[in-house]
Amino acid sequence: MKAVIAMDSFKGSISSIEAGNAVSEGIRRVFPDADTIIKPVADGGEGTVEALVSGMNGQLCEAEVSNPLGKPITAKYGVLPDNTAVIEMAAASGLTLIPLFVDAPMHTTTYGTGELILDAIKRGCRNFIIGIGGSATNDGGIGCLQALGFGMLDDKGQQVGFGAKGLMQLVRITDDNVIPELKECRFHVACDVTNPLCGENGCSAVFAPQKGAKAEMIPIMDGYLRNYAELTKKYNAAASPDTAGAGAAGGLGFALMYYLGAEFESGIDLMIRETKLEAAIKDADIVVTGEGCLDSQTAMGKAPVGIARIAKKYGKPVIAFSGAVKSGAELCNQNGIDAYFPVLRTVSTLEQAMDRTNAYRNLVDTAEQVFRTIKLFSK
Repeated sequence: MKAVIAMDSFKGSISSIEAGNAVSEGIRRVFPDADTIIKPVADGGEGTVEALVSGMNGQLCEAEVSNPLGKPITAKYGVLPDNTAVIEMAAASGLTLIPLFVDAPMHTTTYGTGELILDAIKRGCRNFIIGIGGSATNDGGIGCLQALGFGMLDDKGQQVGFGAKGLMQLVRITDDNVIPELKECRFHVACDVTNPLCGENGCSAVFAPQKGAKAEMIPIMDGYLRNYAELTKKYNAAASPDTAGAGAAGGLGFALMYYLGAEFESGIDLMIRETKLEAAIKDADIVVTGEGCLDSQTAMGKAPVGIARIAKKYGKPVIAFSGAVKSGAELCNQNGIDAYFPVLRTVSTLEQAMDRTNAYRNLVDTAEQVFRTIKLFSK
């Protein structure tokens, strides 16, 4: 038997690779000679660096950068064997790095994300994978651009301040001091957000309230971003605030698109490409996937369904394991997952269920029993 195992992490519990190892162990209890191929899985958000670094024998690097309020912190990013840098913007500019406070988006910056990119460039990286989920910002990505040498200038020719209030001061954009190596770089952005930069579905209206913005600030920040988009057209005539994904990460998507020429794709599609998962699935007998919780959101395009889509392209059976199953999970059966199995084996508290040792053992034991059933029908 050749089984391709592509498990997303059970967030807060076991990593993607640990989950894959657990399934492999359960399969080998039943089929000792099974060829189990474990592939890392993440959707571009939290866990992307860990999944790719651990699954592709990369290394973790550290850099001293600015947090969303400009305070110094140490952030990690990954470098893969081919010298591709893997960065989660949330490591430097994420919502979890600061306490939530009123009007935070007026002050929070993506400057630290730019510093991570800059550090990787200094290490010789020229190819980048960037996950842009979990931001604390609504600055249109100008902080990130400032860190790379772009001039985001006020009426006195000085760099504007951090956050959305910096956008308020913005009157001119220059690239005179951009680091020259940036022209050699290619950026691939993992992003499942399709919101535009501005308007009723833009980042200010949809996401800024979750980051501390008061209702009266939403139209004001939206106006700042519209002005920024107009100024950007003088730098890049193709720039449009209406482009899908431009509103991701408080407008960082817009900056990456039109200043760095980034290519956007869904997190799971990027992961499938980078790990060469499709080639492995093509030759598999069975595909195993899963995540911490299966529900209706899974069926709307999260990692397990993305993997199942590839498997069905080649007519492969797909089973999924999860820590929990909620209402709507049955939709997964309509989206390529032939059967799914929760791994919790006894009544327990949430803390007990998410304990690393318990979760690993439960996954091993459940995988064993499922593959014992498969063995009955494979004789």
